[in-house]
Amino acid sequence: MTITRDPLSSVVDAPLFIVPRVLDALRAYRERPRSANPAGAQLDALLDRLLAGVAAHPTKFWVMRQFRDALQAVEGEDLEARTQFRSALE
Repeated sequence: MTITRDPLSSVVDAPLFIVPRVLDALRAYRERPRSANPAGAQLDALLDRLLAGVAAHPTKFWVMRQFRDALQAVEGEDLEARTQFRSALE
């Protein structure tokens, strides 16, 4: 049995102030062209989730949970795709 530490266990939750320009910036980033690999598709899916939910859930923990789920979704991809995905998240 493997026990893994939840990377979110040390996250201190805090409210986020989601103003229109934040959503505009996310929309603009979502519209940028990306590679057609699965990691690019996961980034688009993450951005879609953020755009759809961050106004209703404006907390650091909620956003970090979305990032964690997206990172888990690309775990099986090749190293280059995972590296590109992580760079995009940064």
